[in-house]
Amino acid sequence: MRLLLVEDEKQLAEALTELLIKNKYMIDTVYDGETGLDYALTGIYDVIVLDIMLPRLNGLDMLRQLRASGIATPTILLTAKGDVKDKVTGLDCGADDYLAKPFATEELLARIRALSRRKGEMIIDDTLSFADFYLNLSSYELEGKSSNVRLTLKEFEILRYFMYRPNRVVSKDELIEKVWGYDSEADYNNIEVYISFLRKKLAHIGSKATITTLRGIGYKLEE
Repeated sequence: MRLLLVEDEKQLAEALTELLIKNKYMIDTVYDGETGLDYALTGIYDVIVLDIMLPRLNGLDMLRQLRASGIATPTILLTAKGDVKDKVTGLDCGADDYLAKPFATEELLARIRALSRRKGEMIIDDTLSFADFYLNLSSYELEGKSSNVRLTLKEFEILRYFMYRPNRVVSKDELIEKVWGYDSEADYNNIEVYISFLRKKLAHIGSKATITTLRGIGYKLEE
């Protein structure tokens, strides 16, 4: 899952970035509202963690512009202000959740997971499941009835992205943006190579699932 963190307190931003990476999230971190808006408008993120008091463009105005542009990415607001009026204002601007500083990092992680579940992700005991196989989010292992196999980081990120969107067509451009980042120099050949690797590993564990190619459109994980 790819997150955008918009936080101008550099020390806090660095600590949160390290925490989220440690918990297997892909994350882009920026330090002002204008840059945050530019990143968020790409639509490539699964969750945005957004501070309210930001330079250049405050978090509430950034969120208003984001929602006005049709971007509905789930957003958690971070702020030092914790009274009811501030919470209502944030939620009315389009926030999905609200966390007042100081906060426990475990609570932030729990709220991110909660937003993920609202999007329909099947996460149980740190494991994703589809058809007849499981993906262990901690060990990067692909687990089937007959055997297990460890995935490389990019294989893991691609398969996890498919498993968040089972039976849905995913384009090559979408995969590049979500897995490599929207400013990446990765090309379609990179995608094709990793899809080939994943197909072989699904076959290796005896799974009936496969990643189907829809020529000129993209790929779909299906049984």
